[in-house]
Amino acid sequence: MDKERKLEEEILASFERGEWQPSPKGKSEIARFSAMASASLVKDKRVNIRISSRDLDDIQAKAAEEAIPYQTLMASVLHKYVTGRLVEPQTGPTNKVRSRKRSAAAI
Repeated sequence: MDKERKLEEEILASFERGEWQPSPKGKSEIARFSAMASASLVKDKRVNIRISSRDLDDIQAKAAEEAIPYQTLMASVLHKYVTGRLVEPQTGPTNKVRSRKRSAAAI
């Protein structure tokens, strides 16, 4: 049995034994967080951009890995960028960064 499945079963067993109690602030916290999420997730503008087909293919592949629509992934990346939360992966001596540059002979 994998670790995630075992953890899920332990949580379910704990819940069924009645070990979980609602938070005293439960409904008010849910309402507050729901209002915050609704306010921050309103998508009221449409934009059109031109990107390379190769970049779009890569974005769609990454979105498929994450099981989300590619437009959602793009919006998330842009949101993280403008809020300063976009973090670039650290590359070490063993990590290779894929180059998209084509050699002059390939063009």
